[in-house]
Amino acid sequence: GAFDIAGTLVGYAERSELLPRDDVSAGDALIGVASSGPHTNGYSFLRKLFDWVPLDVTPPGFDRPLGDALLEPHRSYLHVLSAAIDSGKVKALAHITGGGLPENLPRALPDGVDAEIELGSWPRGPLFELIAELATGVEVHELHRMLNMGVGMVLIVAEADVASVQASIAEQTWVIGRLVGGEPGHRRVHLL
Repeated sequence: GAFDIAGTLVGYAERSELLPRDDVSAGDALIGVASSGPHTNGYSFLRKLFDWVPLDVTPPGFDRPLGDALLEPHRSYLHVLSAAIDSGKVKALAHITGGGLPENLPRALPDGVDAEIELGSWPRGPLFELIAELATGVEVHELHRMLNMGVGMVLIVAEADVASVQASIAEQTWVIGRLVGGEPGHRRVHLL
């Protein structure tokens, strides 16, 4: 009685413009861009979490029924981030899907560089607030590994370029953390 739907986006870029760049380093800032919903991950968990709730109910703080919020299509970030990318100030991007911040952000980091994420530095939105409220017994790190928790894309930029990059994005963004030195051979995300 269930089915999965899969989709993909394909693009192209000049080799000289591919990300991540070689100058990603400790001291760089992390800018978060809001997700449109759970993206492509966590639906088994979400089905279990909400199996007792009618999906046509509109919870307090929501602008639509729960089922519509859970099934919000995954958005493309291209039009949102084009001006920032074209500025040449974006060093790397991390698309936050399966694995959340802890597993997706390291793919954009060089060896020996870690990321520190300041939990609470972005508004999670009503859906992720409700999930956090109902997911009692699920550790914070695990919740952020299963779901994007409201951050769908992370930009890595030099600290000096944060204001201009944020100004080039036509929606609200948040500085959610920074890159720090780590152990050689590792790329870790620390949720603070």
